[in-house]
Amino acid sequence: MGRVEDGRPYGWGRLHAAFQVLEGLAEGRTTLGASSEVKETTDTPRNNFKRLLARAGIHLLHARERGGAHAEAAAVVFGDIAGLVAPERMSGSNLTPREIGEFRQGYAHQIGHYREKWGALVP
Repeated sequence: MGRVEDGRPYGWGRLHAAFQVLEGLAEGRTTLGASSEVKETTDTPRNNFKRLLARAGIHLLHARERGGAHAEAAAVVFGDIAGLVAPERMSGSNLTPREIGEFRQGYAHQIGHYREKWGALVP
């Protein structure tokens, strides 16, 4: 059996975290998005990631317009998003309880990585 870190739900959790951090950098938010967003993403990952990806460009633009550390962090996070989108079709089905756990682990990993890197800038 493979490691949780190698699985798709774990990767999707990391991707979701990157989208939330990019949005937070754009808006200057000090808290993460609602937990309902995570629930929506684990219910229908493909549809929700399409929605998040469609907004990513404008979030990058807004964060870059803020300048300084926000602009620099946003450029890195946007690049991370590109790397975290797997080169395969994403599931449109709800995740199982086990997969939701893996998703949350990936999410926590990525948020922790960004907080370690940029501290107070990351919600």
